[in-house]
Amino acid sequence: MRSSSTSPSAIASSTTLAVVDLGSNSFRLEIGEVHGQQIRVLETLREMLRFAGGLDEKGRITASARRRALMCLARFGEWLHDFDPANVRAVATNTFRIATNVDDFLPEAEMTLGFPIEIISGHEEARLIYLGTSYCLPRSTTPRLIMDIGGGSTEFIVGQGRRPQRLESLKLGCVNMSERFFGDNKLTAANFKKAETYARAEIEPIARAFDRKYWREAFASSGSALALTEILEGNGFSSDGITPDGLTALRKKMIASKTLANLKLTALKPERVPVLAGGLVIMRAAMTELRIPRIAPVGGALRLGVLYELLGRHHDHDSRDATVELLLDDYQLDRPHVRRIAALAQELFLQLHPKADSVDVQMLQWAALLHGVGASISHFGYHKHSAYILQHRDMPGFSSAEQNRLAVLALTCRGSLGKAMPYLQESVMRWQILSLRLALLFYRARRPIELPTIRLRARGKTLYYRLSNRWLAAHPLTEYLIDKERSEWEAAGWQWKGMP
Repeated sequence: MRSSSTSPSAIASSTTLAVVDLGSNSFRLEIGEVHGQQIRVLETLREMLRFAGGLDEKGRITASARRRALMCLARFGEWLHDFDPANVRAVATNTFRIATNVDDFLPEAEMTLGFPIEIISGHEEARLIYLGTSYCLPRSTTPRLIMDIGGGSTEFIVGQGRRPQRLESLKLGCVNMSERFFGDNKLTAANFKKAETYARAEIEPIARAFDRKYWREAFASSGSALALTEILEGNGFSSDGITPDGLTALRKKMIASKTLANLKLTALKPERVPVLAGGLVIMRAAMTELRIPRIAPVGGALRLGVLYELLGRHHDHDSRDATVELLLDDYQLDRPHVRRIAALAQELFLQLHPKADSVDVQMLQWAALLHGVGASISHFGYHKHSAYILQHRDMPGFSSAEQNRLAVLALTCRGSLGKAMPYLQESVMRWQILSLRLALLFYRARRPIELPTIRLRARGKTLYYRLSNRWLAAHPLTEYLIDKERSEWEAAGWQWKGMP
């Protein structure tokens, strides 16, 4: 599906941003043009792959699903060929989160698309959905519930204005529910009852947190919500959005049809037929458990949220910075101390890797700022606790790959270098690890010091360095720790030599 006939080569410019949304029901490419602080959507392409249905009984992406996905990504890649990588973000959702062989598939998918693909968490997906829908609704301080039924998961968000306050993601999607309970294409009362009981049992644990007392208006984004609205209104089941009575009437009509092949409804598109029952069940269960009297459809959702997130990063309003600041507060970290470490780590890293990408520099800075969050659990082995927290905590704005990178840098920032061996073959990671370890070594006393001039240069498997002998003589403990660090690296295969 295309929204216009604009050619790919004509659309890419410094003022256009693009998002690739690899959903469980459809893959989409959306391109937007920046106008100040607003984005106008220029182009939308959609391919209905029902990727969630492409997993086998062991949760693996099948060969046929893999082939269809790669063909779609190749077409998207052609459209994005002229785009600056900084203006493109590709995100993948629930099916990528749960596929057991995703690590085998992802590199080929990225190569085919031509851009990195971020597998985002359910909570991050919910946050971005809320951000996108907030730009499609009138500005208001009224608390709102946003619901998004995707192919493999459903997100629930309560928020005010642009800020989400409660986020949840459940593994209920129109594709997986349709295949699980209506895979035989039969629309029986028994199938609906089983499906609705299952969906209500999944939603019930979050019902208290998303009860009506926390919101005043309810909206639903995604294709399922828009399709249900059109069907309910087009067939006279509802005159104003999605209502419980309207869904009950649609359910009765579907049961009377007995099979999907016999189902005839105004506004029902052929592509929606295989997943309509699953979407209906989830919507009906949610409205029952959360006591929702009416839901209005809303546009925007994940893709628009990602576009505005990209716009924020271009304007130095990166949500990841806000997340880091929040963690500094939550874990009561010594800001002056960790900022000294971050500054020195950055300086050393740029000496070792002068052509480093700004993203790699930024990741190192965030890791330096947050390396000590684990001390809130125990100072002994705090780096291990830090790694666990950074990998598993909800961190708005960060992809799972970015959180993993932060966790690795925290884990390897001190102690034996043995645990870092799997990461030392990649130059960026290797020099990030060394830079952070050295920065922590110099600031081990947790107070400002007058640093010596430090010179580093890497060539092959040799690290050349220069330090003032006079300074080292005045700081014998630091000299001892540097010698110990050098031994760790030399044992790992990297020689240290003094600069002439």
